[in-house]
Amino acid sequence: MSALEAGAKAPDFTLPTMGGGSFSLSGALQQGPVLLVFYKISCPVCQFAMPYAERLFQSAKGKNASIIAVSQDDQKSTAAFMKEYRLTLPTALDDTKTYPASNAYGLTNVPTFFLVNTSGVIEISSVGWMREEVERMYEALRAEPNPSPLFRADERVPELKFG
Repeated sequence: MSALEAGAKAPDFTLPTMGGGSFSLSGALQQGPVLLVFYKISCPVCQFAMPYAERLFQSAKGKNASIIAVSQDDQKSTAAFMKEYRLTLPTALDDTKTYPASNAYGLTNVPTFFLVNTSGVIEISSVGWMREEVERMYEALRAEPNPSPLFRADERVPELKFG
């Protein structure tokens, strides 16, 4: 089974978060669109992509949208990863034995990004690192019309990287 594609209904899920609460997709969709970013800390492409997910989170502040990272690792390992990569975006924990959210979305690779609209339909489905898709998500989620660019001029950001 491959990852759900754009146009598919996003499966609802509730997962515990790093902050001790829980994240519910259906609850978050009541506030606006949701960007789900699934990752695993040992994945080199995830290590590359997650700082950009953090930038997406920062650019969306002030807009009725949610960005949630979904870690496929335990809480202790995820906390160390977040500290190392300076991540502040909200992070949910997919159970490391059964992966209910990852399996519901048909994940076989990470990172995988899903932009879900308020109707619960996936607008963008992006497996691995796809710069063009990340830029589309940035345009859809940013709060300010002219914020700082997602990619800086001094960065070498590849078009594609597969996890």
